[in-house]
Amino acid sequence: MRLTKYFLPVAKEVPAEAKIASHRLMLRAGMIKQASAGIYSWLPLGFRVLKKIETIVEEEQVKAGHIPMLMPTIQPAELWKESGRYEDYGKEMLRIRDRQERDLLYGPTNEEQITDIFRAHISSYKELPKTLFHIQWKFRDEMRPRFGVMRGREFYMKDGYSFDIDKDSAIHSYNRHLVSYLKTYERLGLKAIPMRADTGPIGGDYSHEFLVLAETGESNVFYDRTVAELSLGKEDINYEDSESIQGIVNQFTKYYARTEETHDKKIFEDLNVNLRQVGKGIEVGQIFYFGTKYSEAMNARVNLPDGSKVPVEMGSHGIGVSRLVGAIIEANHDEKGIVWPLSVAPFKIGIVNVKQSDKETSDFCEKLYTAINNMGLEVLYDDREERAGIKFNTMDLIGVPWRITVGPRGVEAGKVELTSRKSGESIEYSLEQVLNRLQSLD
Repeated sequence: MRLTKYFLPVAKEVPAEAKIASHRLMLRAGMIKQASAGIYSWLPLGFRVLKKIETIVEEEQVKAGHIPMLMPTIQPAELWKESGRYEDYGKEMLRIRDRQERDLLYGPTNEEQITDIFRAHISSYKELPKTLFHIQWKFRDEMRPRFGVMRGREFYMKDGYSFDIDKDSAIHSYNRHLVSYLKTYERLGLKAIPMRADTGPIGGDYSHEFLVLAETGESNVFYDRTVAELSLGKEDINYEDSESIQGIVNQFTKYYARTEETHDKKIFEDLNVNLRQVGKGIEVGQIFYFGTKYSEAMNARVNLPDGSKVPVEMGSHGIGVSRLVGAIIEANHDEKGIVWPLSVAPFKIGIVNVKQSDKETSDFCEKLYTAINNMGLEVLYDDREERAGIKFNTMDLIGVPWRITVGPRGVEAGKVELTSRKSGESIEYSLEQVLNRLQSLD
């Protein structure tokens, strides 16, 4: 992409309403624009990152055996009245009435909708287990939306729903989600700790939140530092092997890690003082096992071999896709701007033409730009008639992981400079060498 052809409305000033780094940087980098309180337009740069995160989330869900679909944003109120949650949910739920005087709502979550789908199409234990998920915009009318996409009213979310014949199977579904979430966050370049959590309005008695440690986090967290050092790495996961999955879950949940709502001061203080950690965290996902709460209320039952019918065991599992954009920035930024992990960077490579008016330099940049595009790598070429310093600042602000600087003296010597945004290290290469180096980016 040539920057002169792109839409990248970067801002020099720090917006007064932005209180945390991710909000400031997303506005400055031209990633989002506020439409109204807690509601944002996603501009091209931000949209690229959002879609990359969505892709990783979906890929890991499919690997875990979960089936993608799409449900509507507007739901009939009758379903929520049937489950008993319509009045309980509170003012966060946006209620609507159409021209036929039918009560509708803008869905904050989809337990009722998916249970209605399930009961309409599945009636036998032979068709279980099933886990269905979608990635969709949702709305919760926060009283005080703030911190940009970290606590907005409209947000993009992956929510999945598992259906099982008994509790043991349901716990395996729960465990599959816990492990697949760990894999997802690691691919996104994040360290997310699963913490025992309160179930809130979703219900149930078994839940974990996934929190990214950050000074700007809204949640107080208490944990054994050992859990923050665990990693799945490139370990292959067999999601059908319940014993293996349970082993991974045990490894990541045996250490103390809780949010304030479930914190037990006595247990925590019994830990070795050198292992006790207190901090702030950003919630980026939560999983729930709630048994038959919805299937009982909405008569979602399946036939057993003896002809009897039982309510299915259910769970729901969410990842805040749009919130992850902010969380990644909170965990990866410096005084110059964003430092994207390579997996979610909007562009992996940036080309800076130090002297656009110099024909030899521009010709070299064109050759380089074409070669990188032909390699299938995402490249942003700053071909503006601007000073080199302005171009460098733009690349640093938007967080392009690798920058190639091309100037007249380098072209004369047949050299370009490759700079890592993360480390700041720069190395000179020939055109052939830099193209070879780009094949193995990290």
